[in-house]
Amino acid sequence: MSNSLLKNFKSGAVLSFGELLLRIAPDAGGNWLNNNMLASYVGGAELNVATALALWGVPSRYFTALPNNGLSEQIIAYLNKKNIDTSSVYYHGDRIGLYFLTKGKDLKHDALIYDRAKSAFAGLMPGMVEWDKVLDGVSWFHFSAICPAISQHVADVCLEALEAASARGITISVDLNYRSKLWQYGKQPQDIMPGLVRYCDVIMGNIWAAEKMLGIEVFGNIHESGQKSIYLKEALSSSERIIGQFPKCKAVANTFRFDEADDIKYYTALFIDGTFNTSHEYCTTTIVDKVGTGDCFMAGLIYGFYNNQPAQQTLDFATAAAFSKLFIASDATTNSVEEIIGAIKYE
Repeated sequence: MSNSLLKNFKSGAVLSFGELLLRIAPDAGGNWLNNNMLASYVGGAELNVATALALWGVPSRYFTALPNNGLSEQIIAYLNKKNIDTSSVYYHGDRIGLYFLTKGKDLKHDALIYDRAKSAFAGLMPGMVEWDKVLDGVSWFHFSAICPAISQHVADVCLEALEAASARGITISVDLNYRSKLWQYGKQPQDIMPGLVRYCDVIMGNIWAAEKMLGIEVFGNIHESGQKSIYLKEALSSSERIIGQFPKCKAVANTFRFDEADDIKYYTALFIDGTFNTSHEYCTTTIVDKVGTGDCFMAGLIYGFYNNQPAQQTLDFATAAAFSKLFIASDATTNSVEEIIGAIKYE
């Protein structure tokens, strides 16, 4: 494992930065209308990472913006019980963001409806947050591409945070998750993300996200090939080009999840220190909840880096953690380290 990723990590906490969202999950058949009951979950991509890390014993902080009201008070108490440090939360505004997602669906389909306009997080502006105070005691800063997709001024806040974290020598990671229903303020991901990713030490996503967000072209007609060897070859090429374009980057992770009817295949790769590591290919025909698998993978990578594990061991843990999340009805994992290690399969 690269010492450059670990130089300050064990001396401080991981801070996850992003919008807390309440997920409302109606069933596909509409029974919630008859029962007057809607399942709800506390989530958001970065909070899912913070939740997993806290569960696995990594010092975990969370920054978001919330209105100062009774609902926020209940949510903060809920997070504190999970050993997440919420002392950095910024209170202002009037509402918490929501999204509706039909049970069993993922975030790529029409089953997703956002209701997050004018939320407290969406109302963040540059100059509001005292970053020196927020980043005190932090050695790793994590965010996702969802944040700068909200608005130009939230993207500016992301840049402000990254500049402050970079100036402190804090390790920075990003998840290049793309949400097509965001990015509605006149900018495309490639207008914004390269300027943010240049601060990052660890970049996670997949070859298509790297193309969409960073302009790292996917070569050849491979989109419908379905061949694992071709996808992994392209992942290696994409990883090398990312590191060439963004010199601060030391590790690139790719995840591949293919849903064909009821058959799901999942495998991953990690490029670090000039070595390309790949995972076992996991398969299942039954799932409970697709939400949060990528977040769980990201948390698994950070967990491995924190514990100074070899790259292949880090990847194997992260992949098993993500795959196991498919069988949990919540936004974040509830599996322990021991349960995940027991679920690891090897090539």
